[in-house]
Amino acid sequence: QVQLVESGGGLVQVGDSLRLSCAASGLTFSRYVMGWFRRTPGKEREFVAAIARSSLTTFYADSVKDRFTISRDNAKNTVYLQMNALKPEDTAVYYCAADQSQFISRLEGTYDYWGQGTQVTVSS
Repeated sequence: QVQLVESGGGLVQVGDSLRLSCAASGLTFSRYVMGWFRRTPGKEREFVAAIARSSLTTFYADSVKDRFTISRDNAKNTVYLQMNALKPEDTAVYYCAADQSQFISRLEGTYDYWGQGTQVTVSS
């Protein structure tokens, strides 16, 4: 059974940093593209970042580029999202997702497995 478990969310102030983690089990982690998405109340879930199986390629949403960094440790079956210079508009539930296709994608529909999410709240 595939499980993705996010952690690291919380309540922070504007300008603070957080690192989210997503621990995967039940799959061959190194064979999956990993992504982070987020959802705010009343909005569709949106793409945040993705990383290729080998870590050689990463994609970011324009809204987080230069502030967020996605990384992975295939030995630990874990993907991370380092979030710096947080803004109130970054407030959301953050989800990690795993995609078994070969190519990195921003599209929610290409991801096969999802975590339950972790809440990030940025207070001004």
